[in-house]
Amino acid sequence: MKRRMNTTPEAAPQVSVARTSTGASVPTRADLRRWAAEALGRRGAGREISVLIVGPARSRALNRRYRGHDKPTNVLSFPAPPPGGALLGDLVICPQVLQREAREQRKPPRAHWMHLFVHGVLHLVGYDHEQPDQARRMERREIRILRRFGVPNPYRSVE
Repeated sequence: MKRRMNTTPEAAPQVSVARTSTGASVPTRADLRRWAAEALGRRGAGREISVLIVGPARSRALNRRYRGHDKPTNVLSFPAPPPGGALLGDLVICPQVLQREAREQRKPPRAHWMHLFVHGVLHLVGYDHEQPDQARRMERREIRILRRFGVPNPYRSVE
């Protein structure tokens, strides 16, 4: 039995997008809303996600400051502090890193964008991958969500 996708407007959270970096390809706000709605289910109704598109230098600085890793990263998630109200949190995405990873992993860029956006959204609602059991739970959820969009398991290597 195939599950219906959660793409009704009332289930989709609001997604605002700001850019400090230009030139890189970024999915439409409508796509981001659809992906977030599918990731969140009913939890997305009436909620908001803020997305900041940055270049590698800004991504590196934020990654160093908040995670202690001195390199640019694909996505950083900043859940809203409780009580968060409508705002679930902020995602900081570096398209240049995403695109490089997609090339290196021989994945379609749109599929990789979708995977890492969904990954970031799940972090906003408490999913994590610090412990093996948490990682398995988060990966299973990501795989299920992506399958609904016709995207294969992103954790299987491409031969």
